[in-house]
Amino acid sequence: MATGYFDQVAPEWDVMRKTMFDERIRDQAIAAARLAPGQAAVDVGAGTGFLSEGLLAQGVRVAAVDESEAMVAQMRRKFAGRTGFEAHKGDGLRLPFADGSFDAALANMYLHHVGSPAVAIREMARVLRPGGRLVITDLDQHDHEELRAEHHDRWMGFTRPDVAAWMAEAGLASVAVQGTSECCSTTTAHAGAVAIGVFLARAEVPTDRTVNESAPVVAAASCAPTSCSCSPTPP
Repeated sequence: MATGYFDQVAPEWDVMRKTMFDERIRDQAIAAARLAPGQAAVDVGAGTGFLSEGLLAQGVRVAAVDESEAMVAQMRRKFAGRTGFEAHKGDGLRLPFADGSFDAALANMYLHHVGSPAVAIREMARVLRPGGRLVITDLDQHDHEELRAEHHDRWMGFTRPDVAAWMAEAGLASVAVQGTSECCSTTTAHAGAVAIGVFLARAEVPTDRTVNESAPVVAAASCAPTSCSCSPTPP
C-alpha cells in the first residue's frame, strides 16, 4: 500500500472523501453487518475512520486498523475520549488480533489498494467469530488506468464473481456480491470527471467453521463504466 501518499493526504482526507462518495455507502455496509450495540467490529484500511464513526454511533465497539501513521493519528484525534474505540497502525494482511476476535469485519475502498485481495479477505475472515460477518464495499472493475498514478490504486476495481470466489475460498458462507446504486467519483488529468460503480460484498463465518458446499454464492454482474446508475458527486 502507498503509505507515503496516504500520510501526505491524511489531514485533508475527510474533505477529499466527501467529493468521492457519501454516507449512503457507509449506511449500506453497516446495515449488512447486522451488529447490535456492544458487539465488536474491526474496520480494516480505516483511513480517518469513515466506517468507524458510523459504527460507534450505533454503540458498536470498534478496532480500526490502517497502515498509514498519519491516518491513525487523525483517527485518534477525531475519536479522542470515545469509549469503545481503539486505533492501530498495522498491515491488513497481518492483522494484530487473535483468531475469532470480532463479530464483524468491514472494509471500505481498501481492497483495491492491497497487493493480494484474496489474502486480505482470508485475514479478515480469520479474526471473525463463528457466525461473524464480513462486509466489503469497493470499486467495480473499470478501465481508468490513470488512477494507478493519481490515486495510487493497485487494482482497477474487481469483477463481482472474483470477489465472491475469494470469499468462498476463505471458507465463508452465504456469500453475496451486489451493486449499491452508489458510485465513487473523482477527477483525473486524463479523463476529467469519472464515476465508478461500487459493489457491496457480504458473507459470514459458518457457525461450525466448515464450508457449506451447498450454500449459495450470489454475484450480480458488474456494471460497465458507462451503465452504472450513479453520477459524479457534485463538489
